[in-house]
Amino acid sequence: MKPFPMLAMAALAAGVFLPGPITSARAAHPGVRTTPPDSITEGALIRIDPKSDLAELCPLKHTDVKAEISGFVARVQVTQEFVNPAKEKIEAVYKFPLPPGSAVDSMTMLVGDHKIIGKIKRREEARKIYDDARSRGQTASLLDQERPNIFTQSIANIAPGQAVKIVIGYVEPLKYEDAAFEFTFPMVVGPRYIPNGLPDADRVVPRRTPEGTRAGHDLSLQVSLDAAMPLSALESPTHVVDVARPDARRALVKLKDQATIPNKDFVLRYAVASTQIQDAIVAHSDKRGGYFMLVLQPPARIAPAEITPKEIVFVLDTSGSMMGFPIEKAKEAMKLAMDDLNPRDTFNLITFSGDEHILFPKPVPATPENVREAQKFLMSREGRGGTEMMKAIKAALDPSDDQKHIRVACFMTDGEVGNDFEILHAVQQHPNARVFAFGIGSSVNHFLLDNMARQGRGEVEYVGLNDDGSAAAKRFHERVRTPVLTDVSIDWGSLPVSEVYPKRIPDLFSAKPVVVLGRYSGSANGSIRLRGKVAGRDFDRVITVSLPAGEGAHDVAPVLWARSKVDDLMNRDLRGAQTGQQEPEIRNAVTQLGLDYAIMTQYTSFVAVEETMVTEPGKEPRRIEVPVEMPEGVSYEGVYGRDSAVAVSRAAMPMMARRQFAGGFTGGVVGGVPPAMEAPMAPAPPPPPLAPQAWKVSPALRGLAGKMLVQIYVTDTSDATLKKLRGLGVEIAARPQSGRIVVGKVDAARLDEIAKLAEVRFIAPQP
Repeated sequence: MKPFPMLAMAALAAGVFLPGPITSARAAHPGVRTTPPDSITEGALIRIDPKSDLAELCPLKHTDVKAEISGFVARVQVTQEFVNPAKEKIEAVYKFPLPPGSAVDSMTMLVGDHKIIGKIKRREEARKIYDDARSRGQTASLLDQERPNIFTQSIANIAPGQAVKIVIGYVEPLKYEDAAFEFTFPMVVGPRYIPNGLPDADRVVPRRTPEGTRAGHDLSLQVSLDAAMPLSALESPTHVVDVARPDARRALVKLKDQATIPNKDFVLRYAVASTQIQDAIVAHSDKRGGYFMLVLQPPARIAPAEITPKEIVFVLDTSGSMMGFPIEKAKEAMKLAMDDLNPRDTFNLITFSGDEHILFPKPVPATPENVREAQKFLMSREGRGGTEMMKAIKAALDPSDDQKHIRVACFMTDGEVGNDFEILHAVQQHPNARVFAFGIGSSVNHFLLDNMARQGRGEVEYVGLNDDGSAAAKRFHERVRTPVLTDVSIDWGSLPVSEVYPKRIPDLFSAKPVVVLGRYSGSANGSIRLRGKVAGRDFDRVITVSLPAGEGAHDVAPVLWARSKVDDLMNRDLRGAQTGQQEPEIRNAVTQLGLDYAIMTQYTSFVAVEETMVTEPGKEPRRIEVPVEMPEGVSYEGVYGRDSAVAVSRAAMPMMARRQFAGGFTGGVVGGVPPAMEAPMAPAPPPPPLAPQAWKVSPALRGLAGKMLVQIYVTDTSDATLKKLRGLGVEIAARPQSGRIVVGKVDAARLDEIAKLAEVRFIAPQP
């Protein structure tokens, strides 16, 4: 295989393959309470005190995102602008997300005309440099990684009225599946449930704006795309965008609103005009040796001669963060997935929040009667309570250990929990199960869900609030029934390659490429063999590969390889990663990779100090945590309880008060010892019957009278749909840019009547 040709992009040269057409503990300011890790001993969700003077406490003003996409790789620059609105110097602390597969390889601080390049250091050393600079009165910045997708930016000694900009750079491979590329930029860390004993809870939970308020910062985004081939389709299913097309293969995509509220992930999908995927290689050689990223096309999907019966366990997250439209979207997709069960399949249904509820004592045949009973139970569930996901993992996967056949576990959740590593460790322990994860919502935990599928040798699917649930359900069954390629391996022949990741290539359940990263020595030309099984038959394909000795232009290859090796090392001791007691050999190896390749890890951080300017040395700056938005579609009531006004930080409450307080909530702040688990596989109580339209109305609207402002999620915003709504008394006030949502005043007495419309998907309170 020849090296992939150079693409016309100054900032980044990367490989590409060509798809077919697209198919579908310092003193905190009063009101901003910090919670030391050891004070969180029970399940909890933590939020900012709603009485704090947030109008004054929003130092983050704007985030600007610029992405350059060439081939299979995106190079992204994120600029955060902080301004001190106070009359005293401050320290700003901001928790924000980045894609979990990205390699963060630069940080720069801009203070006036001064530009300070951040240096990568061991985490403890970077913290000491930062703390010392803060004590001396110098402006300093520190970037820490809390999870592969959660980061903390700290800026010390911002003078009154002063602006400081932080520029973060990262590189990531794009997702490619079913003939479409996808670029995602996450905008907000969702509210995470903190289970018992999590040692670093305060590092993964950002402060949240109270209901009815804005955080005060916004976001602009621009994507420069060079597809190397004419584009056949381009869309953002999440945001309204302006698109300029300089020529057939290039596009410049911008958010139409350059002051967008950062409350949901941005997604861009595109395809090029080609009917085949091409193999590609990205290679780079320097004084450290050679590095490559190899992208190999999958075979065509072949229907098996006989459909093998499957055992499928559906697992639905009914926690408070899923309350409202997210859980209704999950139920829609799960109901449709049940409709497609084969009569020879067996299945069960588990729902979980604070505890798990198991419908049948054991998996039952997928008869029409059993499916109807399961769907009736499914549609009765509401979002409330904490997210004790470990209980659901145990209930869904433990029985597979004694089975000879494969159990398929299908999890539908937003994944917003703090014990990510613990959950992934649990999935690792069940090799006789396949885990398929569905991320439901506008801002989900991609790191957890991607890796649940990876560790569980399954697949992940993301379903946005405006996405088609039926399409997701059909893809799930197609993948389970007919994998594209299983038992995948690569024979490297005589090529001088080493340290290839991932070490175990996952099965392909959809039309996406095999992607591996590795090292090589010298230069070489040769052939490799991609092997596997397609519909039970052997698959073998020979690919010619050329590994150059020269430096080349693909300088992203070393960084992406280092990131993949870090992931491999971390996966060897996930429990240690969760508890902060990872094996020393792994910790040291990860740290050294971070230092050698200047990338962020959990053990390496970027630090920058402005040494020429000093403000009031010896005086500690006022510490302000930047509050973040609630993700679109997530209910404050579901997360924090019915009375959001009393949802204060748990740290301020005596233990007994916490337990009494928790008892009055349907979800959110959860204290006390969780109720005893039910006996394994105990039948759940029969659900109360619901009218077909009842689940379309948020429980928060029940019992209210008079006119109220609501969000109506609809299948479309056509004139015909709007006319039907107006005919039922809806006074339309706005149609947000986010898509198929109508904001308007309605009479509470007509909610069920409105919900009966086929075009209405869900009715929720207007935040």
